[in-house]
Amino acid sequence: MMKQYYLILVVLLALISCKSQYMVKGSSNVDDLEGKMLTLKVYVDGEMRSIDSTRVVHGRFNFGGGMDSIMLANIFFNEISVMPIVLEEGEVMLDIGETQQSATGTPLNDTLSGFIQRKTQLDARMAELPRLESRMIMDGADYDEIAYELGRQSKEIAAENEELITRFIRANYNNVLGPGIFMILTSSLPYPILNPQLEEIITNAPPYFLGHPYVKDYIQKAKELKEDRD
Repeated sequence: MMKQYYLILVVLLALISCKSQYMVKGSSNVDDLEGKMLTLKVYVDGEMRSIDSTRVVHGRFNFGGGMDSIMLANIFFNEISVMPIVLEEGEVMLDIGETQQSATGTPLNDTLSGFIQRKTQLDARMAELPRLESRMIMDGADYDEIAYELGRQSKEIAAENEELITRFIRANYNNVLGPGIFMILTSSLPYPILNPQLEEIITNAPPYFLGHPYVKDYIQKAKELKEDRD
């Protein structure tokens, strides 16, 4: 009997040791996060589930553990999503700032971080438009000129933003980044819908992407809602 228990223990230890390990070493200069808990969540069975948590102490925090496969996770403060991060084997250096976040040190996180930087730049340009309006008013521009210029720049930035997201998802169809960014993109919509951008994304998408639980469920719900309305 003892021999059987010993063999079971050996097998369990072997299975644990075979799991890939992720390690996230984080820093933050955001005062509101000091002393607070951050939670690491992944999408499982139709919902976001917590798999780890840590407290920010003197601007430092760590996540770590085993994983069966590479996953895209989100770091949450209370119920607010702070940023996405890829859980893959290796050590990830995570930095959370007031206006910019980055996660580097592993291949997919480096790719994701580059995307976030470009997205942040576009968001900053869009946020600058109200200040441009104020400057144009102070310079004596008339209403039509202001409306035209703001509208032109707003449409240009929106188009660049849409192209950036679409190209990034399509370039990462076959890894966790594609479905993960698709999830973030669609989570801002009031209900599942296949607008022109989403139609372009799913057109000719490979089985890995279309078979992802979230993507598959979203597309099905969007089609059902469309059929009900028709």
